[in-house]
Amino acid sequence: MTRTTVPPTAQVRIDHHSAVHLAAETARRVARACGLPGALPDQAAVIASELATNLDKHASDGTLYIQPVPLGEGVEILAADRGPGMAELERCLADGYTTAGTLGVGLGAVSRLATHFLIRTGTWRDTEVGTWACARLTPPGDRAAASQGVGSVCLAVEGEEDCGDACAVADTGDTRTAVVLDGLGHGTQAAEAAGIALRTFHADPGRPLGELLTGMHRALRHTRGAAAGLVRLHADHAEYCGIGNVRVLALSHQGVQSRLTGQPGVVGWSMPAPHVHRFPLPQGATAVLHSDGIDAGWARDPSPFLLRLPPPLLSAALAHGHRRNRDDASVLTARPPQRHP
Repeated sequence: MTRTTVPPTAQVRIDHHSAVHLAAETARRVARACGLPGALPDQAAVIASELATNLDKHASDGTLYIQPVPLGEGVEILAADRGPGMAELERCLADGYTTAGTLGVGLGAVSRLATHFLIRTGTWRDTEVGTWACARLTPPGDRAAASQGVGSVCLAVEGEEDCGDACAVADTGDTRTAVVLDGLGHGTQAAEAAGIALRTFHADPGRPLGELLTGMHRALRHTRGAAAGLVRLHADHAEYCGIGNVRVLALSHQGVQSRLTGQPGVVGWSMPAPHVHRFPLPQGATAVLHSDGIDAGWARDPSPFLLRLPPPLLSAALAHGHRRNRDDASVLTARPPQRHP
């Protein structure tokens, strides 16, 4: 079994060239906190520098999101912007290609240094364009974690350090279980409630979803309580169990296949008997689990480009484009675990 908690995401807005240095230092700090050995924290800083410089020189509304990888060991650096996009993506990825005198050798350096690198650029809603990138750097012994089909972003309210939202994912056997938590309100007490619920989840993430939610309810009785959503992914279907304002959707290239919201109530205070709902998960579909800090309007008519984003880039796109700034916000995207022969 592998499992990990996803702590609040470090966010660096690239609104001035000085933010490039801040991005590099943030990536180095997070990489060290993740326990990356040797020169890997410095490599993380170079990756962040290159992505941030690219945003500073060529993009509008650019932001880096830096955090531990959602599943396994290592650091993840996400980049998101609102255009104008990259007309010659393949050329930009060539090692040594640069148009703006970057600190290294542009996106080619990112692709070479990262254990795993994803990038997409294109039109969103016909008039909005942008680029989304994900660079993961993992220890030599945990390279498989870099390519896991999981993505997440968890952001605190602007100006606050403590985040009342939290999310985590765990693999047990052939299934993958994900949780998104939203402590009531925001700030320290909301973060404490979410943290207690996460510890309950990690104690045995393979338990039936109803039992997991009931265990969280008992653990949160002396806190302000939380909303919670749990989804378990199997090869061809998924299960959802939730209380409160955490939503789950299944996305395929054809559109939104399923959407569910938690039962009314508060985990830790007034929780009804939890119900588990089963829904189909077509081949290649992605499950999306998010708190109400992400505006649910994104799912009314998502563009084909959005539907085709792999999980790490999808989480970045939703957090960057649909976050409500007055609330903590978290989104977790995942596909079933890969089966290895």
